[in-house]
Amino acid sequence: MKSKTRVRLDEHRPALRLAERRLLLKHTLSLGSLTMLTGCNLQDGDAVDRVLWAMSRWNDRVQALLFDPNRLAPTYPASDITNPFPFNAFYPVDDAPEIDGGDYALEVAGRVTEKQSWTLARLRTLPQESQITRHVCIEGWSAIGQWGGVPFRVFLERIGADLQARYVGFKCADRYYSSIDMATALHPQTILALDYGNAPLPTKYGFPVRLRVPTKLGFKNPKHLTALFVTNDYPGGYWEDQGYNWFSGS
Repeated sequence: MKSKTRVRLDEHRPALRLAERRLLLKHTLSLGSLTMLTGCNLQDGDAVDRVLWAMSRWNDRVQALLFDPNRLAPTYPASDITNPFPFNAFYPVDDAPEIDGGDYALEVAGRVTEKQSWTLARLRTLPQESQITRHVCIEGWSAIGQWGGVPFRVFLERIGADLQARYVGFKCADRYYSSIDMATALHPQTILALDYGNAPLPTKYGFPVRLRVPTKLGFKNPKHLTALFVTNDYPGGYWEDQGYNWFSGS
């Protein structure tokens, strides 16, 4: 008797979303407009991709121009915290990386003057703050959580980062990678989160360090950080390189 394989929709949702974007474009752009924009016809998959990428880059530029570095995301009382706060990643929760906090060191590279790695203990010597903010997922759900850690601007200043550089990129222990613009990196609510609630981050929320950016969509909040770098070269991102808008403000 053949066993039945259970299909988990969540595992295929990103690919379905990319397919939806391609189908939407094919149905909303005429053959003439696509030919004008790309020099190709609707049967050319590469042509569709080029239009999607052009639209995405244009959207990124518009969002960057509209971004107010002084405007704060809403904050909430403790009574509004979502319990339990949902796990989200491109893998099941059981596959989240187990990291030894005692051996942990955050690598720093790129356009910075101090490139010494940072242990958890050293990160906790920096000023800390807490926020209760909303995490907005691109898949249509949101949740409110309490995050504590180092204001990212404080950290960047401490390592002598070039604050005129364009990007900060991140590498993670779960093979994820991402990047943000410098204006968002310097936003007062962007933090290197070390705690969730009143305790160190649990593994499922990004132990030992995650980036918390309440002004961006959830996939721009990488977990399990192992390295960061400051650069003027576009770093891309795990989902961005598959078609998601890079700026992705919430």
